[in-house]
Amino acid sequence: MLVIFAGDRILSPQKVCKTCLMADQSGQPRWSHGELRCGHAIRKLTEQQPDQFECQMGFRVVDID
Repeated sequence: MLVIFAGDRILSPQKVCKTCLMADQSGQPRWSHGELRCGHAIRKLTEQQPDQFECQMGFRVVDID
């Protein structure tokens, strides 16, 4: 499940991405094969952390299970 961190808040991609020009046609982040296509990966500090990405708009997108 993808979530977006904005400061100290956790947001759903449906609320943030639907207005983004980089989103897909359904207003979702461009997520494919475990990678965010509209952003870049952020290095993990530990292996226990979930995969994190920074989108083109500056939000941190996290893939949590």
